[in-house]
Amino acid sequence: MNWEVVIGLEIHVQLNTQSKIFSSAATAYGADANTQACAVDIGLPGVLPVLNKAAVRKAVQFGVAVDAEIASQSVFARKNYFYPDSPKGYQISQFELPIVGKGELTIDLEEGSKTIGITRAHLEEDAGKSLHEDFVGMTGIDLNRAGTPLLEIVSEPEMSSAKEAVAYMRKIHSIVRYLQISDGNMQEGSFRCDANVSVRPAGEKTLGTRTEIKNLNSFRFIERAINHEVERQIDVIESGGRIVQETRLYDADDDSTRPMRSKEEANDYRYFPDPDLLPVVIEEALLAEVKAQMPELPHVRTLRYQDSYGLALEEAQQLTVSQESAAYFDAVVTVVPESAKLIANWVCGDIAAKLKQDELSIEQSPVNAEAMAQLMQRIADGTISGKTAKDVFQAMWASQTSADDIIQQQGLQQISDVGELEALVVQVVEDNPKQVEQYLSGKDKVFGFFVGKLMQMTKGKANPQQVTDLLKAKLVRD
Repeated sequence: MNWEVVIGLEIHVQLNTQSKIFSSAATAYGADANTQACAVDIGLPGVLPVLNKAAVRKAVQFGVAVDAEIASQSVFARKNYFYPDSPKGYQISQFELPIVGKGELTIDLEEGSKTIGITRAHLEEDAGKSLHEDFVGMTGIDLNRAGTPLLEIVSEPEMSSAKEAVAYMRKIHSIVRYLQISDGNMQEGSFRCDANVSVRPAGEKTLGTRTEIKNLNSFRFIERAINHEVERQIDVIESGGRIVQETRLYDADDDSTRPMRSKEEANDYRYFPDPDLLPVVIEEALLAEVKAQMPELPHVRTLRYQDSYGLALEEAQQLTVSQESAAYFDAVVTVVPESAKLIANWVCGDIAAKLKQDELSIEQSPVNAEAMAQLMQRIADGTISGKTAKDVFQAMWASQTSADDIIQQQGLQQISDVGELEALVVQVVEDNPKQVEQYLSGKDKVFGFFVGKLMQMTKGKANPQQVTDLLKAKLVRD
């Protein structure tokens, strides 16, 4: 039987506010356990939450970026459940009236683009963290994260493969970083998702029973977890069993999912409006201000790079995956605009490879944009060849010395003097009459022999294009 996969994602984005969503406690990562949890965060009697205006603004920014409905009035609710890392016995979230309503996001795939609906994006507070590793037979609780502001972005169940889910999540990740509303650090838990997965017979309209895979915090694990869960569900059904609606955890060590608890429905949480918080009213002035200050978003920048510089889609997308890499490219191309494609090749190729090798971000690159622009200028003006530029780049990376200094110190200037090169061409032709005869008789591959000889004589310093032009002029067929 052929099966269709149906996937929806709930992405949790930690907003980079200085304080928590309902208190003045700090949100900095890495503090000692339970040193950033105040009376409001742990729900001591008599305390009252006060909404963080910055969190509201950041939610509105996201909504505008995905062309979503922004609610003029939204309401916070209490989501009731008992768990050790939630000391109040409830989580303040949004239910019926979220701050961001329906929107959409277009993802690019090998087979073309696809638009995924966004159901909603609502504000809520994060829970604390259970610690198991350091406590034999016990569980520790760190409440530093309790009350940290989250924006939960819920998609429609419109993705049909793990690759689509990863593409969608990468796009959201890029947007929140461009907007600078989150650092998107997946290792620190600032960006994570729950995946709702189900399968159904091909052509069937009714959705299958879904399972939810919780707390996926890497793109690689998301793809692996979904693929495993799809295979597991198909195996269960084809073996005569049935899928149980439940929450599951992904184990990266053995690449499997395992049951965590039965899957709750909204009515299980007994949502009701939080009596301590007034409705949030979004004024037109705030909305207009956010729209006016929106940065150039990644998909817009991608199109600009394609239109302005003739870059391929994949290359333009790689450059715009983060604001930092796009800014680096822009800074270099502003100096050498005629070399845009060459610069893109370098940023996506040599620079990306060295950054990955040394585990650096592009902001930490030993060869900054100004230094890279100088190297590109030396290729453009014929001072060095593209091949020599590779060696210069390696030296720049290792020593943080400028391209001009390395070229001067190592005597790497390209020979572009026409008179000098013409004399060498005459010598090569006269010294190799047999190869001249072969070329003139139609054996075009012999041309490479002459180029090689010229480069050997000049120790690779001859301008390749000039060598080619001069040889062709000399080796004229009758």
